Amino acid sequence: MSEKSAYPIQLVQPDGRRVFDREHAASVADIGPEQLRALYEDLVVTRRIDTEATALQRQGQLGLWPPLLGQEAAQVGSARALRPDDYVFCSYREAAVAYCRGVDPGSLTRLWRGTAHHCWDPAAINMTNPNIVVGSQGLHATGYAYAAHLDGAEIAVIAYFGDGASSQGDIAEAMGFAASWSAPVVFFCQNNQWAISAPVRVQSETPIVRRAYGYGIPGVQVDGNDVLAVLAVTRQAVQRARTGGGPSFIEALTYRMGPHTTADDPTRYRSAAETEQWQRRDPIDRMRRLLEREALWDEAFERRVAARADEVADQVRTATIDMPDPAPMQLFDHVYTTPHPLITEERRAYAEYLTGDPGPSSAPSEGVRS
Repeated sequence: MSEKSAYPIQLVQPDGRRVFDREHAASVADIGPEQLRALYEDLVVTRRIDTEATALQRQGQLGLWPPLLGQEAAQVGSARALRPDDYVFCSYREAAVAYCRGVDPGSLTRLWRGTAHHCWDPAAINMTNPNIVVGSQGLHATGYAYAAHLDGAEIAVIAYFGDGASSQGDIAEAMGFAASWSAPVVFFCQNNQWAISAPVRVQSETPIVRRAYGYGIPGVQVDGNDVLAVLAVTRQAVQRARTGGGPSFIEALTYRMGPHTTADDPTRYRSAAETEQWQRRDPIDRMRRLLEREALWDEAFERRVAARADEVADQVRTATIDMPDPAPMQLFDHVYTTPHPLITEERRAYAEYLTGDPGPSSAPSEGVRS
């Protein structure tokens, strides 16, 4: 992985044909028929999770949902390159990564339904919860990776962010620190072409991966809709991190087929022709065509994958609708790891507010309750 790497790296074309690339194909030489089928299943199941969660939001069961439609290969390919002891710092769109890390599908919507501060226990799967503060996870990942390096842990840390976040100062500072101190972190940019309504050309006049070169960080640009290519380059990057090679940067070229979140209307700022062009590069269709070319596709397999996708989607829907509302005072739980005077005071004041009879010294000012 270097500045001279040809990009974008591709191992499977949109029509399902293999690409001859000795360097990168070697990194996925162990991916045989069953592994190819498993990757396809991951793609289908994670898309089904996404479409189910989007439907739940449209039906009023979720307050918000950030769709990942079209980005399944970038997330599945990179997630499947990780070991259980590696650590993931995500943004808010990595539901497919969480699924591949083993999170219970029924917990994926907790935060978005507004019943908890989180979706899952980070310690259980070595992955942080959805992060709304754009780009801040780059700093968190770099600090964690450097600490792990000091402790002698032979792990890799990966930070997911989008093309918009690449313009945030937090990402710039994270890359500067990681390069200076050889932190074992992989910066994984999902360039989905749009930062809400701002096209990627607004973020950078050159490929985003070139920003890494200025920090002395090796980088690669990969076809983010090619799950095998993403798996290959991520394996190389995490191996570099684990063996003391320092940070790496991956720019996965993909496309957000849906809205930025369910509060967004992408038809207001991008053309149908652009979307149709990217539909022809769909990551699931590409993988299916590869399986068909290599005689790994049959109706029984198709039915099995569809049944698994329906099963997981049912888990998401049932868990979401049956999710109990938390007690109001739970709002103050788990804000800090140790008692904090500000939270203690806020807890007391809110408890008085809930009783409807606040004391004279803590009565809210006019308009607070409205």
